[in-house]
Amino acid sequence: MGRAFEFRKERKFKRWAKMAVQFTRLGKEIVMAVKAGGPDVDNNSRLRTAVQNAKAVNMPKDRVEAAIKRASSRDEKDYEELVYEGYAPHGIAILVETATDNTNRTVANVRSYFTKYGGTLGKTGSLDFVFARKSVFTFDPGDRDLEELEFELIDAGLEDLFVEADENGNDIAVIHTVFEDFGKMQKALEEVGIEPKSAKLERVPLSTVEVSEEQAAEAFKIIDKLEEDDDVQAVYHNMAG
Repeated sequence: MGRAFEFRKERKFKRWAKMAVQFTRLGKEIVMAVKAGGPDVDNNSRLRTAVQNAKAVNMPKDRVEAAIKRASSRDEKDYEELVYEGYAPHGIAILVETATDNTNRTVANVRSYFTKYGGTLGKTGSLDFVFARKSVFTFDPGDRDLEELEFELIDAGLEDLFVEADENGNDIAVIHTVFEDFGKMQKALEEVGIEPKSAKLERVPLSTVEVSEEQAAEAFKIIDKLEEDDDVQAVYHNMAG
């Protein structure tokens, strides 16, 4: 697959290895979920999903419980969710999801990262033709008949079901639906006895761009700075590979 593929794989592994940052973002998601729908996991689907995703990355149970308790306090800050869109050099699209208690700080930081490394920050909606918002579920396929499962999940909005290798080289099944069907698919999986390893709303590129190792390295200068920012929840790009 070449050096470019290995480079991207290495960058992906390094990002996922930053567990402290990951826990912070999950903690913030838990806080937002509690403020939006209350602290009862059984009656708050967003919170149930956030807790499930925390469990999937081995976030300590006491940290999850502390985040729920903290969110129930009137003193806990509120977060505003904002999306920023722009381009890295070589026409590489980058979409940034943030959750912030200070929008002026966040937009200034995001703009500075793009500007410093030769990118440009665009207007909201400028990348609507590049990324689609999807509900993405992953689970251990085991010996389950996936063709039969596809038929069972069609009414829940199933668009795509495939198997790929996770970061450890193990098979992981991936489900895509439109983001409006997130709750419907979540319920359908529960009904067929599947506990997802993760359940997220993600931005999936509708088309990708082929880049060299050097071009990818330039784009990752922006991506890395964005991912280090405490206000950033997720970063998406449309590089192939």
